Amino acid sequence: MMDLGPVPWPPPPISTERLVLREPEARDRAAFIELYASPEVHTYLGGPRPRDELERVMPEVPGRRSGSFVVDLDGAMIGHLMLRRAMEHQCSAAVGQIDLGYLFLPRSWGLGHASAACAAALDWLESVLPGESVVLTTQTANVGSMRLAAKLGFVEVERFWAWDAEQWLGRRDPLSN
Repeated sequence: MMDLGPVPWPPPPISTERLVLREPEARDRAAFIELYASPEVHTYLGGPRPRDELERVMPEVPGRRSGSFVVDLDGAMIGHLMLRRAMEHQCSAAVGQIDLGYLFLPRSWGLGHASAACAAALDWLESVLPGESVVLTTQTANVGSMRLAAKLGFVEVERFWAWDAEQWLGRRDPLSN
């Protein structure tokens, strides 16, 4: 994956009714470790990473790169959202496209936070890179992510087998939002 290219980074924080999308900060390190060590979060992502390994290798300010947003609720990180250009992918239809990825802590699931954060990020992306299509990949078994993809306007492009499971690739064209 590669960054977004000629987009000024970081942007000012993006606010929704309940959330703020902002650049990662040092205070988010513990939440990043929790996110990447969570078995629930990584059910469809190949499993969690060992917490002790994460403690050793996680930088002081994790996720600091173009297209990387912390999803903040009431001053605390509840998720990580990434927009990046897919340079390598298990599905050739994604290569060169902007890829939307997201991870949320289980305590924030089912409350509409992923939907609100992704919609805000997609709106921001349209304002800085108008006319760009966006892709999203998820396991077909991940019912929540499949539902979110449909709600955000992603349409199936292809299904493929990777990481020992059926994967779904959807695309959201600028006119479909």
